[in-house]
Amino acid sequence: MDKATILVVDDTPENIDILVGILSSDYKIRVAIDGPKALALAQKSTPDIILLDVMMPGMNGYEVCERLKQDPLTCHIPVIFVTALAETADETQGFALGAVDYITKPVSAPVVQARVKTHLALYDQKRLLEQQVKERTKELEETRFEIIRRLGRAAEYKDNETGLHVVRMSLYARLLAIQSGLPDKYCELIYNAAPMHDIGKIGTPDSILKKPAKLDEPEWDEMQRHAEIGAEIIGDHHDPLLEMARRIALSHHEKWDGSGYPFGVSGQDIPIEGRIVAIADVFDALTSIRPYKKAWTVADTMALIESESGKHFDPELVEHFKQIVDEVTKIRDKHHET
Repeated sequence: MDKATILVVDDTPENIDILVGILSSDYKIRVAIDGPKALALAQKSTPDIILLDVMMPGMNGYEVCERLKQDPLTCHIPVIFVTALAETADETQGFALGAVDYITKPVSAPVVQARVKTHLALYDQKRLLEQQVKERTKELEETRFEIIRRLGRAAEYKDNETGLHVVRMSLYARLLAIQSGLPDKYCELIYNAAPMHDIGKIGTPDSILKKPAKLDEPEWDEMQRHAEIGAEIIGDHHDPLLEMARRIALSHHEKWDGSGYPFGVSGQDIPIEGRIVAIADVFDALTSIRPYKKAWTVADTMALIESESGKHFDPELVEHFKQIVDEVTKIRDKHHET
């Protein structure tokens, strides 16, 4: 097992020598003789614990501790003040800045060894717990994402035999979001929220969904209700994923020129995730076989999407989609219906 690393910070070489003598047999020791050097060392290679003198010229120990705790790279490192200041007010100030302990000078070897050992053990336990929480959180997120994907596929099974539509169009949506320069976190969010876009079809009668002929007006009105039904199924939540899924369910049938449904929203008033999913959804629907039609070619599909730029679709997103159509086609071929 690797030895823990201790950063000793003191402007007096004799004090450094004493601490190195006490600790060097059990730990890796690095030293700094002033505050700026200590901060640079801590950022360059994070120590497991810092023993920090208070009374130093220039930047004192309190200032160093405050800077360490403000930096995301170093804020978690335990800091023990080693100082001749023994007043209660001094200790109170140190703890308020985030220090975990105080050792007074002249130091006692057993005390230094015991305090360092204790705080390293606590730090190890904290890191282990944080790792376990991260792993568990990741498992829960993966489970949540999978439930959402499965619900999306459940809706697709009503009018798509394999449900692969939600797999493909979610991948297209993420790719288009990336091409549009949206943040990585957003791109992953839309990938995981997009499968819920047609969840409202669960509430649409099969006689309408699977009708091979053109829908009459009452049937078309009923079909359009699936957007609002989907929003009702997802509900109102503060969770970013479910919030986005709800917005997509409501907005992915809106059109850039305001002729879409359910609300006739236009232009940039349509959430961008709805505009992205609209392109991904139509591309996949047209290039896939349905009971009532053959699959269109990619060329014919792109010709229609380009012709609908500024009418059905966001013109800027259409241009971005044109740049990624080769990658989109590879995804379609990889996840084709069998």
